[in-house]
Amino acid sequence: MTTSRRLADRKVEKFEKNITKRGSVPETTTKKGSDYPVGPVLLGFFVFVVIGSSLFQIIRTATSGGVA
Repeated sequence: MTTSRRLADRKVEKFEKNITKRGSVPETTTKKGSDYPVGPVLLGFFVFVVIGSSLFQIIRTATSGGVA
């Protein structure tokens, strides 16, 4: 038996096993958890920059007399 034929047979077996499991296979294979896509340090830095820049803009507008 050649290598490619052996690999093809292995793939066919795997596919046939999936056919017999139809309906009992979970919708997704990824694990569901409470893992955030960004780290807490990066999120904190982002919030610091956004809030800091808005406060800086408010102070600058107040000191210039409301004229931008």
